[in-house]
Amino acid sequence: NWNDLILSSGINAEYGGSFDQFKAKMSAATIAVQGSGWGWLGVNPESKRLQIATCANQDPLHATTGLAPLLGIDVWEHAYYLQYKNVRPEYVNSIWNVVNWEDVAARYAKALS
Repeated sequence: NWNDLILSSGINAEYGGSFDQFKAKMSAATIAVQGSGWGWLGVNPESKRLQIATCANQDPLHATTGLAPLLGIDVWEHAYYLQYKNVRPEYVNSIWNVVNWEDVAARYAKALS
């Protein structure tokens, strides 16, 4: 899929050629959110570069950072408490197993156009 290739190239260019390095940085930023909030992978509409960002509470990514949202990880306790209790790192590490990368890639391709 062309969109998957574009996303993969963007992640590799921005995060040292390694999806695992990207995943580690995104996980660390998301886990570090104090209280409730979100970890995001966004794209800067001007530079077209991928960026990891976090937002507190329900603050929207675009309005607070100017980034176009590609992937959000909800770290409000309601997102994970029933299954993971208060073990946010386990939840964030597990989220990678269910990410819809086709959707993320399509959002990225749209943001680049």
